[in-house]
Amino acid sequence: MEHPTSISQELRQFVVPGAPPTVYYIPEFISAEEEAYLLQQVYQSPKPKWTQLSGRRLQNWGGLPHPKGMLEEKIPAWLDNYCQKVSSHGAFDGKTANHVLVNEYKPGEGIMPHEDGPLYHPTVTTVTLGSHGLLDFYMPVSRLEGDDNAVTTLEEDRHLFSLLLRPRSLLVLQDDAYQNLLHGIGAREMDVLTDKVLNLRGAVARPGETLTRGTRVSLTIRHVPKVLKTKLLLGRR
Repeated sequence: MEHPTSISQELRQFVVPGAPPTVYYIPEFISAEEEAYLLQQVYQSPKPKWTQLSGRRLQNWGGLPHPKGMLEEKIPAWLDNYCQKVSSHGAFDGKTANHVLVNEYKPGEGIMPHEDGPLYHPTVTTVTLGSHGLLDFYMPVSRLEGDDNAVTTLEEDRHLFSLLLRPRSLLVLQDDAYQNLLHGIGAREMDVLTDKVLNLRGAVARPGETLTRGTRVSLTIRHVPKVLKTKLLLGRR
């Protein structure tokens, strides 16, 4: 599979060998100063902006995606700068990101394997702050149907590969990795790296090494195609 024509030449240099061909990982996408600034902004956000979920808490910026359309809200400048920066690499086929989820994962927290669904342009981009994360990819049970060799649906048996997300990195997932695989983060306090972690080449870590988690904050930057403009609703009774 070829790269989408909108993807920048810079981003194409960071394709992950062994992963589906439209998985890109940039280790130092932002500087340490930018990381510190973003973390400061996240934790200065008003307390009502946080939503506590099982296994993590999050902030939603840009509006609430909905099948009928997202009622668009203005994204603050400190986040919009990175929506623009990620979009400039062609991640959203020339469109500009208009939605950000800020997720906070403390040691021992994670998220079950899932897909991001049809409300978004089929690309997800993630900037990691504060601590590393290990993102695991799985074959959905639905894709095993009719496979005579698929004798189990256990999660560990459907695990295909993982990616180590270092602080200040950018991950871009498109096409097959977005639409046909599940991704999740195990609820662990430590991560043991194996040869299934595909992006260790050139990294400090090596297979067999154990990494202790700190508090990780991720910026999940996406484009919601179906948007309701606020001004169209004004004046209606």
